[in-house]
Amino acid sequence: MTENSNALDLEAGVFTLLDPKAIALSLKQSAERSRRRKAAPYRSAMSMLTFYINRAGRHLTKADHRRLEAAKEALRVLFGKRHSRD
Repeated sequence: MTENSNALDLEAGVFTLLDPKAIALSLKQSAERSRRRKAAPYRSAMSMLTFYINRAGRHLTKADHRRLEAAKEALRVLFGKRHSRD
């Protein structure tokens, strides 16, 4: 599965980080720094995460899938799209 993008320069191994909040923060920073993206930073970051989940498909363990879905929620919170449940 690729971690390269024409729109975002991602941190190496971002999708393998163990903390969902760290994944979300890394994606947010990459999206905000990018000058090549065509959409808003939130949309670009969420699209990249969703793309990775979809491309990995059945190769993701249940634990990895849960971790990446939690990263989606953390990304929403970081961008102010949803309130934290903490």
